Amino acid sequence: MPSSVPPFSELLAGCTHSAVHLEMRDSYAVDYEKGPFADWRAGFRHDPANRASWWRPWLDLIQETVGRGVVVRRARIVSEPVSAYTRFLYDGTFTNVAAGEQVRWLPRRRASDIALPGNDFWLIDDQLIRWNHFTGEGASAGQEVSEDPAAAKLCTDAFEAVWARAIAHDQYEIR
Repeated sequence: MPSSVPPFSELLAGCTHSAVHLEMRDSYAVDYEKGPFADWRAGFRHDPANRASWWRPWLDLIQETVGRGVVVRRARIVSEPVSAYTRFLYDGTFTNVAAGEQVRWLPRRRASDIALPGNDFWLIDDQLIRWNHFTGEGASAGQEVSEDPAAAKLCTDAFEAVWARAIAHDQYEIR
Protein backbone atom coordinates (compact mmCIF):
# COMPACT_ATOMS: atom_id res chain seq x y z
CA MET A 1 0.00 0.00 0.00
CA PRO A 2 1.26 3.49 -0.76
CA SER A 3 2.15 5.36 2.41
CA SER A 4 1.99 8.95 1.11
CA VAL A 5 -1.24 10.27 2.57
CA PRO A 6 -2.64 13.56 1.27
CA PRO A 7 -4.38 15.84 3.75
CA PHE A 8 -7.97 14.82 4.43
CA SER A 9 -9.24 18.11 3.04
CA GLU A 10 -7.58 17.20 -0.27
CA LEU A 11 -9.18 13.73 -0.29
CA LEU A 12 -12.63 15.20 0.26
CA ALA A 13 -12.02 18.00 -2.25
CA GLY A 14 -11.49 15.35 -4.93
CA CYS A 15 -14.53 13.34 -3.87
CA THR A 16 -17.36 13.37 -6.39
CA HIS A 17 -20.20 11.25 -4.99
CA SER A 18 -19.58 9.43 -1.69
CA ALA A 19 -17.38 9.34 1.37
CA VAL A 20 -18.03 6.66 3.98
CA HIS A 21 -16.33 6.14 7.32
CA LEU A 22 -16.39 2.97 9.42
CA GLU A 23 -15.33 3.24 13.06
CA MET A 24 -14.90 0.02 15.03
CA ARG A 25 -13.11 0.99 18.26
CA ASP A 26 -14.68 1.78 21.62
CA SER A 27 -12.20 4.56 22.33
CA TYR A 28 -9.74 6.74 20.48
CA ALA A 29 -6.76 8.54 22.06
CA VAL A 30 -8.51 9.42 25.28
CA ASP A 31 -6.89 12.18 27.33
CA TYR A 32 -8.50 12.09 30.76
CA GLU A 33 -6.71 15.24 31.94
CA LYS A 34 -7.34 17.83 29.21
CA GLY A 35 -9.11 18.35 25.92
CA PRO A 36 -12.63 17.67 24.68
CA PHE A 37 -13.11 14.32 26.45
CA ALA A 38 -11.93 15.73 29.79
CA ASP A 39 -14.21 18.74 29.29
CA TRP A 40 -17.15 16.42 28.55
CA ARG A 41 -16.40 14.35 31.66
CA ALA A 42 -16.48 17.60 33.65
CA GLY A 43 -19.99 18.32 32.33
CA PHE A 44 -19.42 20.39 29.18
CA ARG A 45 -21.94 19.81 26.39
CA HIS A 46 -22.09 21.57 23.03
CA ASP A 47 -24.86 24.12 22.78
CA PRO A 48 -26.99 23.27 19.71
CA ALA A 49 -27.66 27.00 19.24
CA ASN A 50 -23.95 27.94 19.20
CA ARG A 51 -22.72 26.38 15.95
CA ALA A 52 -19.61 28.59 15.94
CA SER A 53 -18.27 26.73 19.00
CA TRP A 54 -18.44 23.29 17.39
CA TRP A 55 -15.51 21.26 16.07
CA ARG A 56 -13.94 23.47 13.44
CA PRO A 57 -12.62 23.24 10.74
CA TRP A 58 -13.83 19.61 10.39
CA LEU A 59 -17.54 20.42 10.33
CA ASP A 60 -16.96 23.23 7.82
CA LEU A 61 -15.21 20.73 5.53
CA ILE A 62 -18.08 18.25 5.84
CA GLN A 63 -20.69 20.94 5.23
CA GLU A 64 -18.83 22.14 2.11
CA THR A 65 -18.44 18.55 0.84
CA VAL A 66 -22.11 17.74 1.34
CA GLY A 67 -22.99 21.08 -0.24
CA ARG A 68 -21.28 19.89 -3.45
CA GLY A 69 -23.66 16.88 -3.54
CA VAL A 70 -21.34 14.31 -1.95
CA VAL A 71 -23.10 11.87 0.39
CA VAL A 72 -21.10 11.52 3.62
CA ARG A 73 -21.98 8.56 5.85
CA ARG A 74 -20.40 7.38 9.10
CA ALA A 75 -21.14 4.08 10.83
CA ARG A 76 -19.94 3.20 14.30
CA ILE A 77 -19.78 -0.35 15.60
CA VAL A 78 -20.04 -0.12 19.39
CA SER A 79 -19.94 -2.45 22.36
CA GLU A 80 -22.88 -2.31 24.76
CA PRO A 81 -23.03 -1.13 27.38
CA VAL A 82 -21.09 1.65 25.70
CA SER A 83 -17.77 3.01 26.94
CA ALA A 84 -17.58 6.51 28.38
CA TYR A 85 -15.79 7.55 25.21
CA THR A 86 -18.62 6.21 23.01
CA ARG A 87 -21.10 8.15 25.15
CA PHE A 88 -18.95 11.25 24.58
CA LEU A 89 -19.04 10.64 20.81
CA TYR A 90 -22.79 10.06 20.92
CA ASP A 91 -23.40 13.32 22.79
CA GLY A 92 -21.49 15.31 20.16
CA THR A 93 -22.74 13.52 17.05
CA PHE A 94 -25.59 15.98 16.55
CA THR A 95 -22.91 18.39 15.27
CA ASN A 96 -21.87 15.89 12.56
CA VAL A 97 -25.51 15.45 11.57
CA ALA A 98 -26.04 19.22 11.49
CA ALA A 99 -23.06 19.52 9.13
CA GLY A 100 -24.70 17.02 6.77
CA GLU A 101 -23.23 13.66 7.73
CA GLN A 102 -25.54 10.70 8.00
CA VAL A 103 -24.58 8.71 11.10
CA ARG A 104 -25.64 5.26 12.25
CA TRP A 105 -24.75 3.03 15.21
CA LEU A 106 -24.48 -0.75 15.17
CA PRO A 107 -24.29 -2.70 18.42
CA ARG A 108 -21.25 -4.99 18.10
CA ARG A 109 -23.30 -8.11 18.90
CA ARG A 110 -25.23 -7.50 15.64
CA ALA A 111 -22.00 -7.37 13.59
CA SER A 112 -20.65 -10.83 14.42
CA ASP A 113 -21.33 -12.33 11.00
CA ILE A 114 -20.15 -9.36 8.92
CA ALA A 115 -16.74 -9.65 7.26
CA LEU A 116 -14.91 -6.52 8.41
CA PRO A 117 -11.49 -5.12 7.52
CA GLY A 118 -8.91 -5.05 10.28
CA ASN A 119 -8.83 -1.25 10.53
CA ASP A 120 -11.11 1.75 10.54
CA PHE A 121 -11.29 3.45 7.17
CA TRP A 122 -12.63 6.18 4.99
CA LEU A 123 -13.68 5.07 1.50
CA ILE A 124 -13.82 7.84 -1.09
CA ASP A 125 -15.96 7.29 -4.21
CA ASP A 126 -15.87 3.51 -3.67
CA GLN A 127 -12.24 3.45 -4.84
CA LEU A 128 -9.77 5.22 -2.57
CA ILE A 129 -9.29 3.92 0.97
CA ARG A 130 -7.73 5.90 3.79
CA TRP A 131 -6.85 3.32 6.42
CA ASN A 132 -6.60 4.64 9.99
CA HIS A 133 -4.15 2.73 12.19
CA PHE A 134 -4.23 2.94 15.99
CA THR A 135 -2.14 1.78 18.90
CA GLY A 136 -3.67 -0.45 21.56
CA GLU A 137 -4.35 2.69 23.60
CA GLY A 138 -6.22 4.33 20.72
CA ALA A 139 -3.58 6.84 19.66
CA SER A 140 -3.00 7.33 15.97
CA ALA A 141 -0.36 5.02 14.52
CA GLY A 142 -0.62 6.68 11.11
CA GLN A 143 -2.66 6.37 7.97
CA GLU A 144 -2.23 4.71 4.62
CA VAL A 145 -3.94 5.27 1.30
CA SER A 146 -4.79 2.45 -1.07
CA GLU A 147 -6.61 2.07 -4.35
CA ASP A 148 -6.45 -1.72 -4.34
CA PRO A 149 -9.72 -2.87 -5.99
CA ALA A 150 -10.07 -5.97 -3.79
CA ALA A 151 -9.61 -3.92 -0.60
CA ALA A 152 -12.06 -1.28 -1.88
CA LYS A 153 -14.64 -4.01 -2.52
CA LEU A 154 -14.09 -5.43 0.99
CA CYS A 155 -14.61 -1.96 2.47
CA THR A 156 -17.66 -1.26 0.32
CA ASP A 157 -19.28 -4.59 1.19
CA ALA A 158 -18.45 -4.27 4.89
CA PHE A 159 -19.72 -0.71 5.13
CA GLU A 160 -22.96 -1.45 3.29
CA ALA A 161 -23.62 -4.52 5.47
CA VAL A 162 -23.04 -2.46 8.62
CA TRP A 163 -25.13 0.43 7.29
CA ALA A 164 -28.06 -1.86 6.47
CA ARG A 165 -28.20 -3.13 10.07
CA ALA A 166 -27.22 0.02 11.89
CA ILE A 167 -29.59 2.38 13.67
CA ALA A 168 -29.90 6.03 12.66
CA HIS A 169 -28.40 8.42 15.20
CA ASP A 170 -31.74 9.99 16.06
CA GLN A 171 -33.22 6.55 16.79
CA TYR A 172 -30.30 4.90 18.58
CA GLU A 173 -30.73 4.66 22.32
CA ILE A 174 -27.41 4.62 24.12
CA ARG A 175 -27.00 1.70 26.51
